[in-house]
Formats: sequence, C-alpha cells, structure tokens
Amino acid sequence: DDTFYLLETQATRLGIFQEMIKKTSMYSHPLIHHLMDPEAHKEIRGNYDDKQVVTEIMARCFTPNLITTTSWEGFHFVGHEIRITEAMDCYGAVVWPSALVLCYFLETNAKQYNMIDKNVIEIGAGTGLVSIVASLLGAHVTATDLPELLGNLQYNISRNTKMKSKHLPQVKELSWGVALDRNFPRSSNNFDYILAADVVYAHPFLEELLVTFDHLCKETTIILWVMKFRLEKENKFVDRFQELFDLEEVSSFPSLDIKLYKAVKKNRRRHGSTKAISSQLAL
Repeated sequence: DDTFYLLETQATRLGIFQEMIKKTSMYSHPLIHHLMDPEAHKEIRGNYDDKQVVTEIMARCFTPNLITTTSWEGFHFVGHEIRITEAMDCYGAVVWPSALVLCYFLETNAKQYNMIDKNVIEIGAGTGLVSIVASLLGAHVTATDLPELLGNLQYNISRNTKMKSKHLPQVKELSWGVALDRNFPRSSNNFDYILAADVVYAHPFLEELLVTFDHLCKETTIILWVMKFRLEKENKFVDRFQELFDLEEVSSFPSLDIKLYKAVKKNRRRHGSTKAISSQLAL
C-alpha cells in the first residue's frame, strides 16, 4: 500500500510539474507577453475603435439607385441627405476620406465645437461637403478654392443649403498666398474657425498654404485640420506648421493614415507682415 501511495504521489507531482512547464512555456511566448501587456491592450482597443469609427464614417456615403443625367454621390450628415457632384478630372473636385472625417467630427462634436452663428472659412473647399455640413450646423460659412473649382463648388453648396441653412454660405476665390491683403484684409478677418481637409499633398504651394493659414488667423481662431499622410513632405509641413501654431492631435485613424488636428496661433508679441513671414519660412 505504501509503495502504491508513493507511486501515486510521484505521478501527481510529475503531472503538476509538467502542467507548470506547459504554462511557463506558454506564457513565455512573445505573443502571450504582447497580449498581457496593458499597452498592447490599449493598442488592440485603439485599432478596434479606429475600424469601428471608420466603418461608421464610410457608412454615411451612398450612391443613387437610378442613373441620372448628372452623376452625384450622396452623404448623410446633420439629418440631411447631401448630394455632391464631383469632377473626376480634378483632384480638388473629388470627395476624399479626410473630408468625411472632418464632417463626422463636426457633427458628433457639435456641443464642444459649436458652429451656430460662428464665422467659418474653409480653405481648399473642393466639392464643398465640409462647408455644407458647417453651414447646416448653423455657421456663417465662406467656402474658398481656386477659380476653376468655384462653379462646381457654388452648385453643390447652393443645392444643399438653400432653404435649409440658417445663413447662406459665400463662395470666394482664394489662391494660397496670392493677394491676401486685398481679398482678405487682416482688419476684416474675424474667423472663429478655419476648416481644412486634405490640403497638404504633393503640390509646390506648401509655403503659400502656411502663409495663408497665418494670414486668416486671429488670436482666438481655431483651426480644425484633417490630413492624410502619404509622403515625407506631410511630416515636414507639420514641423513647419508648429513654428507658428500650437498643434494638438485630436483623433487618429491609422487604417486611413489620417489625423485630425486642432491648432491655434502661437502667442507672439507682434505679427510680421505676410511677406515677412513668407521670407522667414522660405525653403
């Protein structure tokens, strides 16, 4: 009996020891360590949240069931069906994901970033979707872009805001860095918000864009800017942007390579002229 009891005890201990080895080897696996790491949990949760929000944003888009004489793409924001006409032969006349991200942000953060009766300007408005959403949220909106885009921009804004918006939006030409003092004199610039979606990409006017941001801003102006990162130029522009503005990353969407920023002008005792800033920031 004693021999049987001894063998049974040894077998039990061996089983326990083997189980401990299995558990130890399992938990020593790099994947297990990664999953047990609190930072990894945050990363996994972040990726889930990112995909969930991106899915919700993209669900705001729809296409017409019937073929019409004028092609358009539809969006649901602020309780309205918004119909946008695009021009596929021009980058500026296409709705890019950054615009959807900014529209979604404005709608879902309407209390924190209240647009009602605020003076808002959008630079690089393109098809006008962001300006339309800001207008439907109650803002005084000025939508700006290059002269060749104004016709389509005006068409989209008029068809989607007429009899729907509290304030009728304005459409104005704005070529970055060109005739800013004449067309947008600092004395009359009283913008509460500057909106910008996907205005930084592979174009040669990044310095002019920075000058334009600076020119349109007063001390209390808030910039809401969404950017898709494609090339190293985007990172360099962010660095240069931070020379003039205090920049805060509000949201990030890794699956889209998109970030949403909030910025305000740095406190400076005096502001140089646009030309002075331009020469200061010259490449």
